[in-house]
Amino acid sequence: MQVSHTSAAVSAAFDDPNLIAYAGLVPVMRLAERCGLSRLVAEKVKLTGASNSAGAAADAKVTSIVAGMSAGADSIDDLNVLRHGAMPDVFAGIRAPSTLGTFLRSFTHGHALQLHAVHRRFLGALAAHTPLLPGADAMAFIDVDSTHKRVYGRTKQGAEYGRFKGIRTLHPLLATVCTPGSRPVIAGVRMRRGKAADARGAPKFVSEALATAVEAGCTSTRILRADSQFYNAGVIAACRRAGAHFSITTGMNPSIKRAIHSIPDEEWQQISYPTAVPDPATGELISDAEVAEIPAYTAFSSRKKAERVTARLIVRRVRDLAKPAVAGEQGELFPLWRYHPFFTDNPAETLQAEREHRHHAVVEQVIADSKASALTHLPSGHFHANAAWLTLWAMTYNLLRATGTLTSAFHAKATTATLRTHLIQIPARIARSARRITLHLPHNWPWQHAWTHLFDTAHDPPCPV
Repeated sequence: MQVSHTSAAVSAAFDDPNLIAYAGLVPVMRLAERCGLSRLVAEKVKLTGASNSAGAAADAKVTSIVAGMSAGADSIDDLNVLRHGAMPDVFAGIRAPSTLGTFLRSFTHGHALQLHAVHRRFLGALAAHTPLLPGADAMAFIDVDSTHKRVYGRTKQGAEYGRFKGIRTLHPLLATVCTPGSRPVIAGVRMRRGKAADARGAPKFVSEALATAVEAGCTSTRILRADSQFYNAGVIAACRRAGAHFSITTGMNPSIKRAIHSIPDEEWQQISYPTAVPDPATGELISDAEVAEIPAYTAFSSRKKAERVTARLIVRRVRDLAKPAVAGEQGELFPLWRYHPFFTDNPAETLQAEREHRHHAVVEQVIADSKASALTHLPSGHFHANAAWLTLWAMTYNLLRATGTLTSAFHAKATTATLRTHLIQIPARIARSARRITLHLPHNWPWQHAWTHLFDTAHDPPCPV
């Protein structure tokens, strides 16, 4: 492809007041309105005592940030993408980035909790009005994980040296919920200091995530999945109180090692993966392993009796090929294995429970998505402003996932970057006639039919709030 005219025959001018760059925001924000986002913010978020009227019109400010994030903004200054062309003719109440920055910096811990309440109820409304979690009334998986987000500047609150030497980070905790037939959505997020322990606050967070899953329609079997840093009595007790199952990687402590070595050789079952998976230790792709189970393993036996838990210990083992024999050397005298145990009360049979536990890695897709979008930066020096930014990203992520489910089967599974490219970052010219607005979009847009289906679904028939 090449430019069709000479440089002297081409000019540019930013002078058309009837253009918008993000026509896809029209159906997206219509969906947000009909699922009650503005109403929920007005009811729940009360920034009393904030200076400079920062707490006024919280609903307009939250929806402005959500719209900006939906369009791809990853900093407060980027929210200025909403203020161009005919955007004021299509949307009311767009706020300037300086106003939105002041609003975020006015948050306290209590205000962040109010925003969490909005997030939970907004997810429930999205799940009620869109096919966001198909099959949630039969089976749902709640995945918990933490991540580190590198930040810069010595004065940024909460930024500390943690797991990564010489790197200042903040340490968000997040929970996702998915079904066997859906992409994960975010059930909860929490911002924490950089050196916070992985499981700090996990029992309470797990309780809230499980309750949020119920609000989103997950009313039958719920299984919490987590890595070994969440293997503690508090997390499992939270699952038991909520009536949920658990499936948590244990790591290799001495008690686990003794239990594994007691498994007879004949009890190991062969398992083949439909697609190869990377080995956690070497990164090598493997497609075969063996699985065995100890049906009654008592965890936390050193704690008081009320905190001990007896459930299944399922172990997957793979051949240790990290040090293969070289030419001329004697081969191995006996096979060496690497073991990957997890503790669970999942009622499924052994091989199915093992496969379901490995799918916990789906939470990493959400983390990767976050760092490629609104969490590319944590934009403020104020800890609670960044906590609010994190929660607003979670609401935006869920809104875009719901948008995809209303569009097509492909977009229901697509990443948010793909949703923005196909559905949101599409230019349009505004035409006015008889107090009506018509969006004139590009001819032969590759995803025209998908966009039209989204627009029609979001606008007619009306979605009850």
